[in-house]
Amino acid sequence: MPYTRLVEVGRVAMINYGKDYGKLVVIVDIVDGSRALCDAPGMTRKPIYYKRLAITEFKIDIPKAVDKKDLVSAVGSSKAFEKFAATTWGKKLAAKKAKAGLSDFDRFKKMIAKKAAKK
Repeated sequence: MPYTRLVEVGRVAMINYGKDYGKLVVIVDIVDGSRALCDAPGMTRKPIYYKRLAITEFKIDIPKAVDKKDLVSAVGSSKAFEKFAATTWGKKLAAKKAKAGLSDFDRFKKMIAKKAAKK
């Protein structure tokens, strides 16, 4: 079976390492055999190594080296980030983030509710 998630201009990817961990970006240009120029709304454009990107199944129809204004409008009109949030992968990341944001008392209430549900 051929690969379906290719590194190409317009492909949505998630950063899986570094200070931007978990952010969704769009590949705007290919720099060389190991880096891609990535950009997203609310982020500065920068090259990122392929090994730090997790390629998603979503692709936005944009030209190579598109400017920021057109990229933001393309991302908004395609709703690729919202579609990603609706996938199993996106839901798992949202649940992990919500669980990490719980306070000690919230974890305690969750434990008590889980025990009550078992009875």
